Formats: sequence, structure tokens, C-alpha cells
Amino acid sequence: MACHLRSISLPSRPQSSEAAVQQEMCILEAIISSPSTCIVTMCDGLRRLGDIYSSVVEMTHLPSNQVCSSQQRKMLDGETESSLELLDLCNTMQEIFVELKAIIQELQVALRKGDGATVQAKIQSYSRLVKKAKQSFKKSSKKAVSDKTDCAMVRLLTKARDIAISLLESTVQLLSKQIEVPKQSLVSKAFSKRKAVVCEEDQLQALECSIGDLESGAGHLFRILVQSRVSLLNILSS
Repeated sequence: MACHLRSISLPSRPQSSEAAVQQEMCILEAIISSPSTCIVTMCDGLRRLGDIYSSVVEMTHLPSNQVCSSQQRKMLDGETESSLELLDLCNTMQEIFVELKAIIQELQVALRKGDGATVQAKIQSYSRLVKKAKQSFKKSSKKAVSDKTDCAMVRLLTKARDIAISLLESTVQLLSKQIEVPKQSLVSKAFSKRKAVVCEEDQLQALECSIGDLESGAGHLFRILVQSRVSLLNILSS
């Protein structure tokens, strides 16, 4: 399994249009909701989302998308403040991905040593961390995207933020299923009496690699979100 996936960027063009960005958002929503979605596609999804945000930032500089009315400014200001929540969530997910990767590495060492007690402890640590990640989304709020607003930036940013939350949440749901394999042990018969529920070392290596990709994708998205917020603040201060 390749550890670094190629980003699927929006098509190269002189200017991004709202219709093109909306289309990319629909594609990404379909990917997230697909029954066949896996961690690999979520890694790619994070990069696609980063490209979407880059296109939105690009659009903020177009004369046709200038925010003029006080109502538009108020709505954009509200979305700019809401972006802090997504930045915090993205940063939290980055930290969790780093911790998960470390746990997987320690679990592999324990497997090689045949240390059943440590294997069990690391599985529990993994489960607790994933549970902590799930709890992060209870604080996240989604907004209904209103078609009534005449501000394209608000429509796109609100939609992109909701997709980002859904993507990260779905990723955590997938991660929660990676270690647990009910009623069987994939390590060795020596652990079967302990009813250990673990993955084979090669599966753990693939999982570690995938989590590394998630960490990279979340970092990429975080940096673009910062750029997006700076661009919006510049618009509001002009």
C-alpha cells in the first residue's frame, strides 16, 4: 500500500467558478457517503477538500465576488468566526493521528516480542483515543447552506466547512473499525485464550501508513484553512 497518495486537484483554469467548486463538493460528498469508502479515499478526500478551499480563496480576489453590502459583510464575518471551530477540530485531528500512529508502532513492537499484556494495553489505548476523537465532533456544529444569500463566498464556505466536518468524522468512524475484529485473533493462537482482538503485523503496518497519510492530509488542510481565514479577514478589513 502506498504511503503517499497523489492529490486530485481541481482542473487547471484561469479562474475558478462557483459552479465548478459546487460540482467538486458534490463529488466529495458522494465519496464520503459511499459504502465502499475506506481510509485511502478519506486521505485523498482531505487533499481534494484542500483544493476546494484553495479555489474559494482564489475566487475571493475576483471583482465579481467582492463583498459590498453591510449584510454580506455581516454574514461573511460570521462564517469567518465559525472557521475557528474547524481550525481547532482539524488541529485536534492532526494531534490524534500522530498519537494513533505512535500507538500502532508500539503495538507492532509488542507483537514481535509476543508481549500479550502490552498488546492488550495498546489496543485499549487505541480505542480510548478514537473515542476521544469521536467526542470532538459533539462540539462541532453544522449550518444549513442557504440558497437565499447572494454572497457566493458564504454559500461556498459554509458548505465546505460542513463537508470538512463530515469527512473528518467519517474518517474517525473508519479508524474505529481497524483494530477490532470480533471473536477472533489475527496475531497467533497464543493470544486466543486471552480473547485478544488484534490485527496482523502487516495490517498494522498498512494502518500506520494510512494514518500517516491522514496526518499529512489534515496538515495540508489546516494550512489552507489558515490562508483562507487570512484572506477573509483582509476582505473584511478593506
